[in-house]
Amino acid sequence: MTIAVVNSGGANISSVLHALKRLGTEPQFTADTQVIRSADQVILPGVGAAGRAMDMLRSDGLTQVIRNLTQPVFGICLGMQLLFESSPEDDATLLGVIPARLERLPRGQGLRVPNMGWNAISNIRPDPLTADLDGKWFYFVHSYAAPVGDWTLSTSTHGQPFSAIVRRDNFYGAQFHPERSAQAGAELLKKFLET
Repeated sequence: MTIAVVNSGGANISSVLHALKRLGTEPQFTADTQVIRSADQVILPGVGAAGRAMDMLRSDGLTQVIRNLTQPVFGICLGMQLLFESSPEDDATLLGVIPARLERLPRGQGLRVPNMGWNAISNIRPDPLTADLDGKWFYFVHSYAAPVGDWTLSTSTHGQPFSAIVRRDNFYGAQFHPERSAQAGAELLKKFLET
């Protein structure tokens, strides 16, 4: 099985690659369109700003390639956000796989932005990807979030509920960092690799 990890300019690449290797895989870190198209599974990681990540994907000719993938695709953190239509961050136009706009997380008493730390998730829609993960804790670092919609498998809360795990057809995503989320994160990645 081949796993392509897309070079989207994120800062969490080495930890994602190490997490996948611990699960017995040999992921390929790449921006090569042919490698990405022919991979059995694709992971779109990301840490950073939406506009910069989209600029990098566009400059590498990857936006339409990613939109047209038919194999399982998993977005991590910013990688998940890139699956949506747009973001107020940089007023960025994103990949548009999921029909919604990201929102900036609310500030307020006891609500810091970015949301940084361990949060539990709640499953709201059954899916093999999230089986046995309800109530488990994952590590989040983000200032923007996806609203809850038909695409939402699991939610978490920062002042209000937001999408923690999403799925639309063959596209999946997690707002948190499974590669930094201990056993629960390893479980989620393993489930994705088995899709």
